[in-house]
Amino acid sequence: MEREVQEYISYLHNVKHTSNNTEMSYKRDLLKVCHFMQERGITSVAAVKEQDLKAYIHALEEQKLAAATVSRNIASIKAFFLYMLSEGKIRNDVALCLKAPKIEKKMPEILTMGEVTALLDQADGDSPKEIRDKAMLELLYATGIRVTELISLKVSDVNLPMHFIMCRDPHKERMIPFGTQAHDALARYLGGVRDEMVEDKSSEILFANCSGKPMSRQGFWKLIKFYAKKAGITADITPHTLRHSFAAHLVENGADLKSVQEMLGHSDISTTQIYANMNHNRIREVYAKAHPRG
Repeated sequence: MEREVQEYISYLHNVKHTSNNTEMSYKRDLLKVCHFMQERGITSVAAVKEQDLKAYIHALEEQKLAAATVSRNIASIKAFFLYMLSEGKIRNDVALCLKAPKIEKKMPEILTMGEVTALLDQADGDSPKEIRDKAMLELLYATGIRVTELISLKVSDVNLPMHFIMCRDPHKERMIPFGTQAHDALARYLGGVRDEMVEDKSSEILFANCSGKPMSRQGFWKLIKFYAKKAGITADITPHTLRHSFAAHLVENGADLKSVQEMLGHSDISTTQIYANMNHNRIREVYAKAHPRG
């Protein structure tokens, strides 16, 4: 089965042009299925039966994995077997019966405006690293882009005079504006610090680590944890917390959902709707606490 899994990953990469993170996620999920089937004496995709897949899902649930994790595994399996069917490797789609568990939607963790200000104010030094960190943090909150998009930005993606960045993924590109503070932090970083930090002078990458290589997701994750602790923020924040905070604060201050959807790059506006729901909940809480007959 492992050969078919690799064939599917190649298909995702060469035909569907999926991201490296997506391909790694599919590969990780599907290889676990392969190992499970091998333990049951199944080495061929064509030999996998409906009950084998149900047994695998049951094994995942017995591990007390989160419903979202089980759902992701089911999605990977379904996509893989659908591809196998289209390629004529199997006669029937044995994954068709699998149903994802119901996922309770949780409100995303967001920072208050005061916490955001405290976080962004931490990188206020004059060292190249602090100037770079300030630019990254300001830009992340100013645009709401994903951390993968942030570390993938090229110098040519930044238009300082017009105050916007061009964010690209395999399927589309979007133009996102940013404000004065992000502009000033970027201008300072691009004014000489970036060239000083980047090892490969021919590289177009915008943000480099202290070794002169492109910044990694893990590197930025550690960076934001460091500044959050320094700011005295007790919430367990991640780079995605700033993305959520960006969207929630925009909606709270009157931005329309369609514009927020476009800036975030959501394909479905229902995904963006959660930020409006958060705002409605906050309004109800304020009313209940403040109204004399609340």
